[in-house]
Amino acid sequence: MTNAGFDLNVSRETEARLAAFEIEFLKWATRINLVAPSTLKDVRQRHIADSAQILELAPSAKTVIDLGSGGGFPGLVLAVLLAESLDGHVHLVESNSKKCAFLRHVIRTLSLPATVHNYRIEDVITSLPTPDIVTARALAPLPLLLQLALPKLALPKFGNNVPAFFHKGREHAEEITAARGEFQFDLVVHQSRIETGSVILEIRNVMPLAA
Repeated sequence: MTNAGFDLNVSRETEARLAAFEIEFLKWATRINLVAPSTLKDVRQRHIADSAQILELAPSAKTVIDLGSGGGFPGLVLAVLLAESLDGHVHLVESNSKKCAFLRHVIRTLSLPATVHNYRIEDVITSLPTPDIVTARALAPLPLLLQLALPKLALPKFGNNVPAFFHKGREHAEEITAARGEFQFDLVVHQSRIETGSVILEIRNVMPLAA
């Protein structure tokens, strides 16, 4: 169930960009599959506000790597929110060329601080700059997400402390248990303010367990 009444406290310019993004998203969603059709009736709450929660949890983040960006959630929304920042930038990693065309169109149209990387995650992740945070939404089970993001996450031996923020649904407890069988990590579970039963997993200090 989506919780109604969640408002984003943003500037007038940012609100205008969010509204323009929503219009472009709905136009493209009629031609290519960007999200589940059943969620198109409430894009502002279900997808935009849901994505925006990331910067409430990581307000100082400037450089973001968004894995499997798809329809732009959370990556493009974060780029909109960072557009007024002088040094904000979002790296959108997406292997689907049609979705990349959508992402690039929105970036050009709204003058967003973002770059699209049309590659498989494992083929490009090591070449991307060290981010402040790594994000992903509706991409893969947690063990696979951690494996894909591992080159950029908080490996103490590399002196990094890069956290991941992953949106997860009602089955998150099972995914956490599965991931604990393959990785050691610190975890904070943030309850979603948008979707009842959904969470955002804040994960730090990831290390594979010894075989």
